[in-house]
Amino acid sequence: MRMHNKPPYPQGGFSLVEMAIVLAIVALLLGSLLPTISSQIEQQRRNETRKQLDEIKEALIGYAIIYGYLPCPTTTTDPANASYGVADTSCSGDALAEGFLPWKTLGVAETDAWGSKRSSTGSLWIGYWRYRVDRNFNSTITISTGFCTGANDCLLIKDNLGNNLTETSATKEHPVAIIYSTGPNITADGQNASWEATSGIYQSDVPSASFDDILIWISRPQLFNRMVAAGKLP
Repeated sequence: MRMHNKPPYPQGGFSLVEMAIVLAIVALLLGSLLPTISSQIEQQRRNETRKQLDEIKEALIGYAIIYGYLPCPTTTTDPANASYGVADTSCSGDALAEGFLPWKTLGVAETDAWGSKRSSTGSLWIGYWRYRVDRNFNSTITISTGFCTGANDCLLIKDNLGNNLTETSATKEHPVAIIYSTGPNITADGQNASWEATSGIYQSDVPSASFDDILIWISRPQLFNRMVAAGKLP
């Protein structure tokens, strides 16, 4: 009896062509997802930074309630210095009225969501909060405390189109303090980029191709309301 050899069973698996097609499809899918993932990460960082700014605003108001005035910025540049991150003792001059937020004094985050902590005097200030306080509110605040005087003194906020978001007259309400993050590009943009020592013009608006800073401010009515409620005024 003749025995017939059975053909071998076909072997499973993918051919090289099939593998190439699968890899190409996976690459296309990943490529389409990357912009979405990147956008979600940036939005998460933006949301976290806004949350931190709200906490900073509350800390500043709390500081005013405790001590009766708003703190100076910090201008110490050496991370090894005991005064690093601590409010300066005086900011009566315009140049010292603008600087970095004294995060240690307030007990808040050192940087925003894009920030990187400094390790030496030569390190860049990446993601550190910018802060400016009206000089009149750095000394004992009373119910009659008014704003600084002069066209280049009072704090003023504009939008991306240059429209005023706050009062312009010296006799009207102005911000008593501003705090902002330099955003994803870690660079102060627009009106914030000038970092003036004798002018208090700043910018706040929705993100655009040329502006991504996130800025908030404290108004005198907000501050007085909280201080009155705490029994610190009048």
